[in-house]
Amino acid sequence: MMTSPVKSLLAASALALSFAAAQAQELKIGYVNGERVLREASPAKAAQAKLEAEFKKRETELNDTGNKLRQAFEKLEKDGPTLSEAERTRRQRDLAEQQRDFERKRRELLEDLNQRKNEELAAVSERASKVIKQIFETEKYDLILQDVVFAGPRVDITKKVIDALNAGK
Repeated sequence: MMTSPVKSLLAASALALSFAAAQAQELKIGYVNGERVLREASPAKAAQAKLEAEFKKRETELNDTGNKLRQAFEKLEKDGPTLSEAERTRRQRDLAEQQRDFERKRRELLEDLNQRKNEELAAVSERASKVIKQIFETEKYDLILQDVVFAGPRVDITKKVIDALNAGK
């Protein structure tokens, strides 16, 4: 037989649980796949095309330099037995210096590309955040999540965000 205070505590707990369950059913939750937004939205695609155009010339020049350097190494390897020791050593030093210069330029290109890519992605992410906030406010969401392990299609609003970004909102 239970005492009156225990019965009251159990009743209050049951009431609190039923209230919490009712409140949870009324929550409006959304999920946005940020990676998909940065992959599929028109502003993200435009940023990618802009970066490709911006770095195409440097990449082409670097590839040409790399091909010439490779050909020079092959020529040295082929001509090596017929060259004097001093000439072979001089060419090896020259090629090693050119190789270091090539590697430095390649690193600089990658650093510049990564920096610009981060800048462009930050701009797209900022626009996406504004769109998400606008959807949050206009559609009266209680919570919108971005990095989750699993989300069902019922709460996935990624397509809405992409469509709004594509529309220029």
